[in-house]
Amino acid sequence: MNTTQVLEKSSQSVNQHDYDVVIMGAGFAGICQARHLMLNIPNIKVALVDFRPEERAVKDMKIGESMVEVAALFICKELGLHEYMIENHTPKAGLNFHWPKQAESTDQLDDYYHVWSNRQTAIASFHMNRSKFERDVLAMNKEMGVEFYNGRVVDVDLTEGDRLKTIKVKLGEETLELSAKHVVDAAGRNFIIGNKTDNVITDPNKLYGLNTGSAWVRVKNIDRTLFDQGYAPDRATSSSYYATNHFFGQGHWLWMIPTDRESMELSIGIIHHHDVIPTQSINTQEKFYAFLKANHKILHNLVESGEDIDFHYRPKVAYKSKEMFSPDNWYVIGDAAYIFDAFYSYGTTTIAFAIEGVTEIVRAKLAGEADAETKRSAYNKFNLAYAENVNHLIRFHDKQLGHASVMSWRVYFEYMWWFGVHVPMYVGKWHLNLTFVNKFLKLMPANMKGLFVDVYDQFNQIVDRGGNIGLMDAYRADQLIGDYSPLNHFDHFLENAQLEPLRCNVFAGMKHAYFFIALWYVKFQWKGFGLQGVLNPRHIYHFFRLLNLSFQAVIGEKIYRSKTKHLPKNTDTERMRLEFHQYRYQPVWQSGSK
Repeated sequence: MNTTQVLEKSSQSVNQHDYDVVIMGAGFAGICQARHLMLNIPNIKVALVDFRPEERAVKDMKIGESMVEVAALFICKELGLHEYMIENHTPKAGLNFHWPKQAESTDQLDDYYHVWSNRQTAIASFHMNRSKFERDVLAMNKEMGVEFYNGRVVDVDLTEGDRLKTIKVKLGEETLELSAKHVVDAAGRNFIIGNKTDNVITDPNKLYGLNTGSAWVRVKNIDRTLFDQGYAPDRATSSSYYATNHFFGQGHWLWMIPTDRESMELSIGIIHHHDVIPTQSINTQEKFYAFLKANHKILHNLVESGEDIDFHYRPKVAYKSKEMFSPDNWYVIGDAAYIFDAFYSYGTTTIAFAIEGVTEIVRAKLAGEADAETKRSAYNKFNLAYAENVNHLIRFHDKQLGHASVMSWRVYFEYMWWFGVHVPMYVGKWHLNLTFVNKFLKLMPANMKGLFVDVYDQFNQIVDRGGNIGLMDAYRADQLIGDYSPLNHFDHFLENAQLEPLRCNVFAGMKHAYFFIALWYVKFQWKGFGLQGVLNPRHIYHFFRLLNLSFQAVIGEKIYRSKTKHLPKNTDTERMRLEFHQYRYQPVWQSGSK
């Protein structure tokens, strides 16, 4: 729709300027928020505003081309886009991690230590071609009834409380005013709401010292065999190339993501810590390629084998928001809210949690529910706490990324929390349950500021002394006791399709996660610091606290089972079972002819 058509349409009726929700920004977060609102709130009126044309330019790219389990469930299940993703985007075979054995020799995979994803993930995941995804889902949203304004937001009046907000949009030479009950800022680093409310924190001292930049390039028609011949019968049951591959070195890590199968397109980028690698050494394509050649020749050979599409450099990556969901009915999500690092492909996951919170707040407020503000407050605190969690996951990366032994232990440790707590929490929609959220908010700060800080400090000690505590492979099941591996899940939410709200018993996952984290912690102390580490009073405290949390989760698991003993694991399956009582075999067939 061109500017003239928009203005003609908007002038037909004043009501066409009034919306329940106006979303500023039609990138990944904005279009997903719009679709989620349309799917979950009948008759809601939603507008999207973005200055970029609907037919996104090839070079309209940014960090964030990958997703993991939570984001994949959100996109495929909650947004109903599973078939679309299979048909239009590349599959993702987990995460791989690679460290050079010798800094001067990085020509081939044999020159690296590895933690390989050795199977297809239990929850299928994907890489994205962002421009294609955003273009296609925007078109789907318009078909659903979302109004799209191809203009630039020039101002927003963030009135107090439930009073209508006004959004001024520049369409060509004209200015249009939209009014809305709720306003969502999904416009990324434009910080439309962030700048207006002084809501953005960029000081590294308030980000646990995180001070990073990023360069990335996309190339097409690469020679994939320069990375891997594809024949590894003893290594894995999944593709190494179609994983998200992480390459490590001092003060940096690189991603390698295949974003298009037909054009053999790759995204290769770096997160670098300024204290180790200064901006001037990496901020142009020529310098970036020289860095690859000197430090990761295998990646340099890949990009040189193809055709350049584009190059980007971002001197500052990390920031966060003071508030995400305001009592004044404004919300910041996606890159408008926070980003710390692309590590673990966490960005789309944080967006999924935020979007579902926004939708439930908007739904409750539009319906006039008595606990709407309670939900707003709880979900705001939860998402801010989740941001702190992600910030901690990057803490001290500047010192540790290049240490293969320490980082393998760190990945294992962080995987235990992800698969044992965060994934089942999302699957069961526990992040929307007020009772659970309030309890979780009490646990998370204690974990982040206590156990995590101590573990990461000890990692630093091992790095400083040049220690080697061996390898912990996050995909193997022979490193603690029994057949445990971090990828295990302990409630059969997949086998029994327990994907409806609160059907997944998150407490079962937490019970096992805390127990095995306690065992990991003792092993870590023994390997890293010997008997002195094991018997240190503070370490004994952490060990027994983890066991206590495991015991508390046992109680939670039993209470959950008691409350849900008559609740079917899956309502569709239960309905099918009831229907089957009427089944009678009919030994006839229809010819179809007339």
